[in-house]
Amino acid sequence: QVQLVESGGGSGQPGGSLRLSCEPTGSTASSYCMSWFRQAPGKEREGVAAIYRRGGSAFYTDSVKGRFTISQDNTKNTVYLQMNSLKPTDTAMYYCAADGPCAAITTPGGSWPDYRYWGQGTQVTVSS
Repeated sequence: QVQLVESGGGSGQPGGSLRLSCEPTGSTASSYCMSWFRQAPGKEREGVAAIYRRGGSAFYTDSVKGRFTISQDNTKNTVYLQMNSLKPTDTAMYYCAADGPCAAITTPGGSWPDYRYWGQGTQVTVSS
């Protein structure tokens, strides 16, 4: 069983930066893909970014390319989402997810139902 512990998030200003962290605990052998999703009130869940734990190949949805970076620190077994040049449209609940189709993060919805493990979510609010 894998549990995902998220941290970070909070409030930021347009143009500012925030960083989210996700640490999987328990058995991580099957967590070959770690991803971030987000869901704003009244909107569908969407994929944001994904990374293969082995090799580090990363994928991004178009709306965050060039602004967000997903990375991992294997010594800490932690995956990060660095969010720069924040926009009010980035406001949402952000979820860490594991064990799903990495490359599908770029498709509508990011294939979220196919992910096996989920974090509790962390709120990101961008406003001036």
